[in-house]
Amino acid sequence: MLEIFWKNATSGVVGEEHGLTPSDLANAEHDVKKAYEQVISQVNSGQLGYAKLPHNNEYLTQVLDMVDRYRDTTTDMLVLGIGGSALGNIAIQAALNPVTYNMLSDRVRPGPRMFVLDNIDPCLVGDTLDMIKRRLKTTLVNVISKSGETAETASQFMIARALLRDKLGEDYASRIVATTDMDRGTLNGIARTEGYSMLPVPPDVGGRFSVLSPVGLFSAAMCGVDIKQMLAGAAAMQQRLANANFVDNPAMILAAIKYVAYKAKGKSMHVMMPYSNRLYMLADWYRQLWAESLGKQVDCEGNEVFVGPTPIKALGTTDQHSQVQLYREGPNDKLTVFLEVKKHPRDVRIPVAFADNPGLGYLAKARLSKLLAAEKTATEYAMAFSKRPTVTIRFDEITPTSIGEFFYLYEFTTSLMGALLNVNTYDQPAVELGKKATFALMGRDGYEDLAKDIKPFTRVNRRYLV
Repeated sequence: MLEIFWKNATSGVVGEEHGLTPSDLANAEHDVKKAYEQVISQVNSGQLGYAKLPHNNEYLTQVLDMVDRYRDTTTDMLVLGIGGSALGNIAIQAALNPVTYNMLSDRVRPGPRMFVLDNIDPCLVGDTLDMIKRRLKTTLVNVISKSGETAETASQFMIARALLRDKLGEDYASRIVATTDMDRGTLNGIARTEGYSMLPVPPDVGGRFSVLSPVGLFSAAMCGVDIKQMLAGAAAMQQRLANANFVDNPAMILAAIKYVAYKAKGKSMHVMMPYSNRLYMLADWYRQLWAESLGKQVDCEGNEVFVGPTPIKALGTTDQHSQVQLYREGPNDKLTVFLEVKKHPRDVRIPVAFADNPGLGYLAKARLSKLLAAEKTATEYAMAFSKRPTVTIRFDEITPTSIGEFFYLYEFTTSLMGALLNVNTYDQPAVELGKKATFALMGRDGYEDLAKDIKPFTRVNRRYLV
């Protein structure tokens, strides 16, 4: 079970200017409870699609049936997507399979090698395709897009489809699974016309909230992750969050700390710093969830507010030697959330060596998990010493259950934070202009006027060229 330790975000540790005072907490409790009632009402009325995912047995059955269909004939899996169609897949794989997963032999791995193309960088795409091109007959392409018109995913898909056609001929469609809207959309039409297998993108779940749907579950199950346990973890967290008692509800406490830090204490930067490489990509997933949900120009009444804490990712201990200098002595504008693991999936002991050297001998026989925990506590202490507030989320172990807990905790906390800031948590209007501008620059029909508007910004002026 996840636990949240938040004493080091209080005024008793970091002072009244930077930490939550009893008065701050009392005021926040009133506001957070009001936000909680709003979000719970939306959950109970079925408005928040992500809240239904932990109990959606239909999606679970569809995913497991698809795994049964393909797993024994698949050596490599290529996931095509961007943003919410990719970050959750990457985070699950990084957390629950070893970093050497793709290097293991086909006999040892619990599933196919997995490659996620979450960008259109030509080197990333070309190098990845070079890795799988000799095994295209046993490669499964999972293209994930609700509409099918996202330029990045569409371009990846067109490339991968052409490779499959060249290698497999008319049988190419048997190696494609489209995760998309089941009723409409460009990808839906292509999939039905060409005969791809299909999985649903939930119509009422935005991409950044979709990790517990077929969007994230299919690749996880293909690679040996127990998705039933992951959903059970999310359901267990959902049950914990049904407790309306403020001090016993981890999402309410987390939202209160983040809200007060942002609105009252000048902490506009919200850092997530896992002390585990396996949890590092959870911070990537969190960045999209937090930024896209909360960064808004207008509130729910249409007033200009320009709100949103900026999410940052860091890694312990790596970033103790890069970012922590700034975090401790730079502007005191950050709230840091540490992710800590009580029992790591494996451990390594430091051998006895240099016993007579006082600078090294103390490390002999220690386990790396003990050193990592000491590094985290040391950083926590140093931050408190400099009046920098921190919170710790502790995982007993890194398991499908605890990862499911984490996903649901942060999704619900994001909903609470959106209600507190009085913004639409589930739209992303600022993303749309960039998409349309890309269409215009690539010559898509219907965007000619926008292309003309963009042209002055792309024209090189030698006065500003160095």
